[in-house]
Amino acid sequence: MRVVLDANLPVAFGAFLVGHNVESVHQRGWSDLNGELLDACQREFDAFLTLDQSLRHQQNLRGRPIAILVLDARSNRMQDLETLVQAVIAALPSPLPGEVTLVNV
Repeated sequence: MRVVLDANLPVAFGAFLVGHNVESVHQRGWSDLNGELLDACQREFDAFLTLDQSLRHQQNLRGRPIAILVLDARSNRMQDLETLVQAVIAALPSPLPGEVTLVNV
C-alpha cells in the first residue's frame, strides 16, 4: 500500500510500516500545502496517516479516493508512536477510501 505521513508525524515512523511504500509530506515537498494537501496526496497514495484529530471536522472527506488514518497518540515523539505500529499495520488494509479510521491501542 502507498502511504503518506502528514507533516505532524516524524519521517522515521515510516520505517516501522514494513511492507508498505511510505513517504512523508516533508519528503514530497508538500509541507506548505494546506487545503490542497489531501488533493495532492490522493493522486498518488492509498492512505494518509495523521495525528490531526480534528481533520474529519475541518474538511469534507466523503468521496475522496484515499483512506485517512488518524493516530491517537499522546504526542508525535517516536516512543509514543511506537506503541501504535502494530495497530497501524493491522488497520492499513481495511479502511475504505473516504473513510476516517481512528487508530489507538
